[in-house]
Amino acid sequence: MNRRHVLKAAAAAAVLPFAVRAQGAVPNPMRLVVGFPPGGGTDMVSRLLAQKLGAMWNVSVVVENRAGAAGVIAADYLVKQAPDGGCLLMTNFSNHAVAPSLYPKLGYDVDRDFSPIMLAGISPSLLVCRADQPARTLPALVERCRKSPGTVTFGSAGPGSVQHLALEMFKLRAGIDALHVPYRGSGAMMADLLGGQIDYSFETMPSATPQVASGKLIAIAQTRLRRSPAQPNVPTVAELGYPGFDASTWYGLVGPAGMDPALVKRLNTDLNTILAQPDVVEKMKTYGAEDGGGSVERFASFIQEEKAKWAKVIREAHVTV
Repeated sequence: MNRRHVLKAAAAAAVLPFAVRAQGAVPNPMRLVVGFPPGGGTDMVSRLLAQKLGAMWNVSVVVENRAGAAGVIAADYLVKQAPDGGCLLMTNFSNHAVAPSLYPKLGYDVDRDFSPIMLAGISPSLLVCRADQPARTLPALVERCRKSPGTVTFGSAGPGSVQHLALEMFKLRAGIDALHVPYRGSGAMMADLLGGQIDYSFETMPSATPQVASGKLIAIAQTRLRRSPAQPNVPTVAELGYPGFDASTWYGLVGPAGMDPALVKRLNTDLNTILAQPDVVEKMKTYGAEDGGGSVERFASFIQEEKAKWAKVIREAHVTV
């Protein structure tokens, strides 16, 4: 083959999809960006899937924490990366479903700037309080809020977090007023909840469960439509008199817009395989993460439903940041 033919072949190869061009190879190393500090639910799920994906593909998958603005900083960072699969985002409820309605000058468009890959899991929150709280049932809490409107405190990991929006949804449904106290992350909020500086929180299940197991916190209710297998004895808000109440966080993998469809399909297929592995199933249960997996189309549709649901809550509750 002469030099002209070599150059022509190289040019043709350059426009082939990455997965085809490299005979199934994937980027090495890969980065999985997380918009929250280490130790939270999104981070734990990300590290589990990164480790499994790296082992399956024999590549380095590095988790990179870029915390801030309830995940918006990480999402904004991802959309500026090359769409070659070398940088992905473990997005979630905050930066994909809530941020579009909460931040009028958001630097990205959820519908335009991302390639959905797969829903990793949905996790309920637990409405929790200290064991010494006098109101430790949902009816007692509602009665307390009605007797002392605007004084009962609920902590959150920050404006726009699942703790914050779950509270706003509950205030709307129960017709009560309560005081939202935002923190810079769940760690600081949990310290003040245990220390008595705040009264309640709709905390994420991975963070709340160890404190509930130790007896330091009481789990009053959980926030999905059905009880999580991780907390089978804790009733849902829905079954306690508020049908349809569903205020859960979720995790899902996305890439920048323009990713090669063949690589997206391979990622989806292999991540579905990983989620079905028995040790991963058990680990995800401990995180309270359920119902992950499925097609790219399922995840894209799920994102649209979540955006619409939380846009309605934000509008009706007049939530601003």
